[in-house]
Amino acid sequence: MATTDSTKNGFDTAAAVTRSMLGWGLVAGPFYLVFGMILGLTREGFDFSRHALSLLMLGDGGWLQVLNLALTGVMTIVAGWGLRRALTRKGRGAGIAVIVAGAAMILAAVFEPDPVAGFPDGAAANVTTGGMLHLVAGGLEFVAFAVAGLLLAPFFAERANRAAVTWSRLAGVTIVAAFVVGAALSAGPAGVALLWLAVVSAFSWLFLASLRVYAVVPHPVIARRSHAP
Repeated sequence: MATTDSTKNGFDTAAAVTRSMLGWGLVAGPFYLVFGMILGLTREGFDFSRHALSLLMLGDGGWLQVLNLALTGVMTIVAGWGLRRALTRKGRGAGIAVIVAGAAMILAAVFEPDPVAGFPDGAAANVTTGGMLHLVAGGLEFVAFAVAGLLLAPFFAERANRAAVTWSRLAGVTIVAAFVVGAALSAGPAGVALLWLAVVSAFSWLFLASLRVYAVVPHPVIARRSHAP
C-alpha cells in the first residue's frame, strides 16, 4: 500500500475520521430519546401517551428540548457525512439523505409546534405558521430517513446481506407511513403512538446502518501491517 496524505506511518487518518463520524450515528438516537424522556418525566402535565416529544419545546424549560433537537440534528449530519465518506458507489445517496434529515431537525428546532391535547397547561390549541413550519420540517426529516433506508439497501444487497436489505427497506417504509398517519391523528393516542414509532424506527435505522457501515471501514492501523518488514 502506497503512503498517501491520509495514510502515513501506518495510520489511515481518513479511515479514522470516517469511523469517528459514523460513531455519532450510534449516539444520536439514544441521546435524543433519553434526554427527551427525562424532560418529559420532569415536565408537569406531559403525558407520553398523549404528547409527542416536540411539544416539550413549549412552555417553561422548552429551550432544553430545542437544544436536544438541535444537538441531535448536528450529530445526525455528522453521521450522514460519515456514511457519504464510507460509501463509494451503491448506497452513497443514503448519506446525503441522512444529512438532509439532520438539517431538517435543526430547522424544526427553530419553529415551535402548536399546543396539542392540553399541553402546555392552559394553552389554546390553534394553528400557527410556526407550527406548520415545524410540521413541514418534521415531515422532511422523516421522508429523508425513509429515503436513506431505501437507498442503503443496494449496499447491503451487494454484500449478499439479505437480512440487512430487508430491515433497511422495511424501516424506510415504516418511518414515512408512521409519520404521515401519526401526524394526521396527532391529537389522539393512536397518532402519538405512530409518531413514536416513526421516531424510534428512524433512530434505530440510523444506529444499525452506522454500525454496519462502520464495520466495513478499514481499521486505521491496518495499513501498518503492509509497511512491516
